[in-house]
Amino acid sequence: MTLGIIGGSGVYRIDGLDGAAWQEVATPWGAPSDAILTGTLGGARMAFLPRHGRGHVHSPSEIPYRANIDALKRLGVTRIVSVSACGSFREEMAPGDFVLVDQFIDRTRLRPQSFFGTGCVAHVSLAHPTCPHLSAAAAEAAGATGVRVHVSGTYLAMEGPQFSTLAESRMYREAWGADVVGMTAMPEARLAREAEICYAPVAMVTDYDCWHEDYGAVDVAAVIATLTANAEHARGLVRGLPGVLPEPAPCPHNCDRALDHAIITAPDARDPSVLSRLDAVAARVL
Repeated sequence: MTLGIIGGSGVYRIDGLDGAAWQEVATPWGAPSDAILTGTLGGARMAFLPRHGRGHVHSPSEIPYRANIDALKRLGVTRIVSVSACGSFREEMAPGDFVLVDQFIDRTRLRPQSFFGTGCVAHVSLAHPTCPHLSAAAAEAAGATGVRVHVSGTYLAMEGPQFSTLAESRMYREAWGADVVGMTAMPEARLAREAEICYAPVAMVTDYDCWHEDYGAVDVAAVIATLTANAEHARGLVRGLPGVLPEPAPCPHNCDRALDHAIITAPDARDPSVLSRLDAVAARVL
């Protein structure tokens, strides 16, 4: 088993890896966001990918999501804990808190959403888009750092890179029932499911978006200050994960078998050029 960590804004490294080395990984979907840092921590094999690249060079809409997930799959990753910054629509989910997201509302529109398409069509279930088994371990590891953890939440994925308008913020909070808002967890969660990788997103609250009348519009300087404080908790979460991860086994929620009945294109109608791009993410069924 290899545990994948995707670091979002403010999380560009992890500490304490034995045998640490940055690896370049080629994929049929282009280059990932950055090289991938591999090594072992607490006896667990790990692969760390900075989602925006070191130095934060990729905007949310331009992150190579397919290449990122494909590259992690090629390195043997079977579980991904994804860390990202978010705004909060709930008073009780305050800046500095962590939220274990378990549902999504996806408003992104400029990003490729799937590994599959013409030549090989597949439909996976996203009714429950995250892995409860892995999320429970992430919640335990996060809680051990002293940060306040919320074990459930709905994430509104927006395109960005601008923040919400006040009207949007009120709609997401009051009419749609979202709990947090961010720009990067989709299509990442979709692609992890297609690649049959358990996925647990940890959203680090940095602000109250712009709905909260006591806080006003999102202030980037304040966001960065909160990110800096949260980053140490995020690294503590990663350090604590090896001690609380369940033993490698078939996922009780079937994340690792998401493609069992998903591919509907007849074998003799599948495009070989499309299949060649799926050699990592769908190798088990193809």
